[in-house]
Amino acid sequence: MADANYPGDLLYHAEHDWARIEADAPDEATLGITWYAQDALGEVVFFQPPPVGTAVRKGEPYAEVESVKAVSDVIAPLSGEIVAVNEALGDDPQPINADPYGEGWLVRVRVADTSETEALMDADAYVASLGT
Repeated sequence: MADANYPGDLLYHAEHDWARIEADAPDEATLGITWYAQDALGEVVFFQPPPVGTAVRKGEPYAEVESVKAVSDVIAPLSGEIVAVNEALGDDPQPINADPYGEGWLVRVRVADTSETEALMDADAYVASLGT
């Protein structure tokens, strides 16, 4: 499993999900679960992504991850339409634990309302919300 970390270039949702928005594509975001979420889940053994084209709504479940402990919903930090799914995780979900911010990304979305990013937390605020 990866060491605890919360990259400063990401935006965080209170439900332990992250969004990465690249400067050259501000209307698209890569989404995934945080180190905290994958650590709480334990070893992830299955990722059930939604199909490309699915609409997601901020604060609502859009996928499921199954670990040796439980099945958990993945909550969307932003609203939009899924434009890509990390298909490699279907065969081997281990990157969700080993590299949750890199190879363990879950989906890419075309963001419906970029102003929703204003309600997300930066890394410092997210870490503070964890109470650690």
